[in-house]
Amino acid sequence: MTELLFRGGTVHTVDGPKQADVNVTDGVITRVEQRLPVQGRVIDVSGMYVLPGGVDVHVHSRDPGFPEKEDFASLTAAAAAGGITVVLDMPNTVPAVDTAGMLESKAAMARSKARVDFGLWGLIRSSTKTDQLEAMAAAGAIGFKAYLAYSFSVSRKQVLYSPGTDDPDLEPPADYGTLAQLAPAVAHLGLPLAIHAEDPTVLAAFRRPISSYEDLLASRPPEAEAVAVSAAAAVARESGAHLHIAHLSSALGLQAAEDAMRIGTTLTLETCPQFLLLTSEDFDRVGSAMKMLPPIRTAADREALVDGLERGAITIVSTDHAPHTDEEKSLPFEDVPAGSPGVQTLYLSCLQIAKDLGDVWLAPRWVSEAPARLVGLEGHKGAIAPGFDADLVIVDPNAKTRVHAEQMRSRQRHGVLEGMDFDFAIKDVYLRGESIANRAPARGRMVRPAMVVG
Repeated sequence: MTELLFRGGTVHTVDGPKQADVNVTDGVITRVEQRLPVQGRVIDVSGMYVLPGGVDVHVHSRDPGFPEKEDFASLTAAAAAGGITVVLDMPNTVPAVDTAGMLESKAAMARSKARVDFGLWGLIRSSTKTDQLEAMAAAGAIGFKAYLAYSFSVSRKQVLYSPGTDDPDLEPPADYGTLAQLAPAVAHLGLPLAIHAEDPTVLAAFRRPISSYEDLLASRPPEAEAVAVSAAAAVARESGAHLHIAHLSSALGLQAAEDAMRIGTTLTLETCPQFLLLTSEDFDRVGSAMKMLPPIRTAADREALVDGLERGAITIVSTDHAPHTDEEKSLPFEDVPAGSPGVQTLYLSCLQIAKDLGDVWLAPRWVSEAPARLVGLEGHKGAIAPGFDADLVIVDPNAKTRVHAEQMRSRQRHGVLEGMDFDFAIKDVYLRGESIANRAPARGRMVRPAMVVG
C-alpha cells in the first residue's frame, strides 16, 4: 500500500479553497482535512495551491494519421507538463472514429503511449445510424461530435473541409437533418452531442481565397457560428439531447446560445484561451500560429466571451489543441494549415484569466470540475475529495512562467500563446498519486462516462 500526505497547501476543495492536507492511498484521495496525522511519505506543499487535475475536453492528437504533427505520446507529455491529467480526443483522426471497431483500435493504440488518462469522442457522419452510436457508446465513447461544414472522404476515412468540391468520394457533411434523426438516440444514451458550429450555407456565401488574416475573418463570419448554434439548439430542445458547443468564438454565437438556454435547451458552452486572451489585432505580432478555425476575432468578441465566462454562461475552457509541424506553420499564409497547440498552457492561462477577473479559484471550475461533469466523470475526476483519483496539480502562486518554444512538449513548439507571461508556475503534477510532470512513462488509462444507458 502506497500512502502520501500533501501537507500545508491551499486546496481547491468541493467547498472552495481551504488550508488542508490531502491523504492519498494507492492513488485515491482518502481524506482532505486540516492537520492530518502523518501516514507514508510527506510532500510539503506549503505556500502552494493544490488543484484538481485538468480535463481538456477538446484536443486533436493527430494519432493515428499524422504522427509527424503529434502523437499520443507527445500530446500527453505536453498535457502532463501543464497539469492536464485527462485529455478527450476528437474523432477526426485518420481513420476517423466512426465505428465501435475504430474506437477500440484507437484506444488500444493510445493506451500504449498515453502519459495521462484519455477519453475518445465518436464521429457523427451524415450516414451514421443509431446502432452505430449505441455500439460506440458501449465501446466507451464519451460523447459524439458532428462537423457541420465538413465532408467525409469515404476512401480515406477522413473529415475534410472541401466546400464546392464535386467529388463522388466525398460524403456530404452531417447537417441539421442528421442531428434531428440521431439526437433522440444520443439523448437516450445520456451522452453529450458536440458540434463544430459553423453553418455551411453561410460559409459558402462568404467563401473566398485566403491570402491574409482579413480574408480569413471575412470567410468565417460570426453569423455562421450563430446560425449553427440556433439551429442545432432547436434540434436538441425537441429531442432532449445535451448539446455542447465546441470552441465558441464570437459574441453572436454566445448570444444565440444564451437565447436557446433561456427557453429551456440543455446546452453547455466551451471556449478557448486564445479567444479570451487575443484579438485579430494580435496577428501582426503572433503571425501564422494564429491561423485557426474558427478564427480569433475582434476585441468586442473577446470582451463578450470573457464576460460570458465571468457570468457563468460559458462553463468550460478547453484548448482545441491542434498542432502541425513548425515547418507547415511557416508556409505562406494561404497554405498554412489551421490550428495551434495549447494543452500545456491551458491551466496557467486560465489561472491568469481568473486572477484578472478577481477570483483565481474560478480556474479549476472551468478546467476541471465542469469538463468532468460534461462527460460523466464527476464521480472520480475533477475534484479533490475522498474517493476521487489523486490527480493533483501543485501550483506556485508566487512564481512566474513565460511561454517559451523550447519548453513546449508538443511537436509544434511555436504556439499562439508564445511569449505570454503568467503569474503562476506549475511545480508538479500527479496522476493517481504518481508524479508525471517530468517525462512520465505511459500509464494513462481510458476513461468512460458513468451515465451511459445500456
